[in-house]
Amino acid sequence: MTDPLVRFDGATLEYHGRAIWRDLSLAVAPGAFTAILGPNGSGKTSLLRVVLGLTALTGGRAEVLGAPPRRGNPGIGYVPQHHTFDRDLPLRGRDLVGLGLDGHRWGFGRPSASARRLVAAALEAVEATDYADAAIGRLSGGEQQRLRIAQALVGDPRLLLCDEPLASLDLRHQQEIAALIGGWRRRSGGSVLFVTHDVNPILEFVDRVLFVVNGRWAAGTPDEVLTSERLTGLYGSHVDVLRVHDRIIVVGDRISSGFELEEPHHLPAVDDDPAHQGAGAR
Repeated sequence: MTDPLVRFDGATLEYHGRAIWRDLSLAVAPGAFTAILGPNGSGKTSLLRVVLGLTALTGGRAEVLGAPPRRGNPGIGYVPQHHTFDRDLPLRGRDLVGLGLDGHRWGFGRPSASARRLVAAALEAVEATDYADAAIGRLSGGEQQRLRIAQALVGDPRLLLCDEPLASLDLRHQQEIAALIGGWRRRSGGSVLFVTHDVNPILEFVDRVLFVVNGRWAAGTPDEVLTSERLTGLYGSHVDVLRVHDRIIVVGDRISSGFELEEPHHLPAVDDDPAHQGAGAR
């Protein structure tokens, strides 16, 4: 049996003495597309931080690509939530993608021929070649997010972490970005951990779900986890899961509930700098 790319065994994470999740066990197989769902403050982004080696577990064990989590792992690509770049930022699209190869270094040097080829291939893979030389601040939100995906993939990772990459995008761009990530998974055989509030834009690609809420969790296929009975147990109050026109709708009195914690909902502030995004969230 092929070893999982990510494994959590009895993992517990606490902030200020309150459990975000407790005794979590999860195995992410090669080629899996796992959606991480739950309300704000439930620990979705914190799980990515553990995988990236940015946050230590309170208890239990985590393993990433066959070893303990560590910062700057080149086998990991990271796609952040969409934030618009400053319109006057003097950085081209291809420069942003190139930072996925050497963004951990200070300054901007002349890229090597091999680096230029890798950047060109990544741009082509996300269909962003036509605007690769445009200033990133002048591009649309969907175009900017395509470039962030190229940046995450340029180093040929085995594992792709996506932290709400569809947030603030319209439906058309959500569908396009979801298809790009799903297509990469299919072509490369890599695995995806995808944090989102809404599973519907990625539902056709998802084969596993991790739902975290109120310190509790459930993992399995979408049909196993996204049920009225399962979510009612997690929330501790009645929840209805409806399927309407191939969409999943979750309805309940306490759906937005969750701990009021000072949990870092996004990766460190330096990651808003393009030089600190991309491979391994250096």
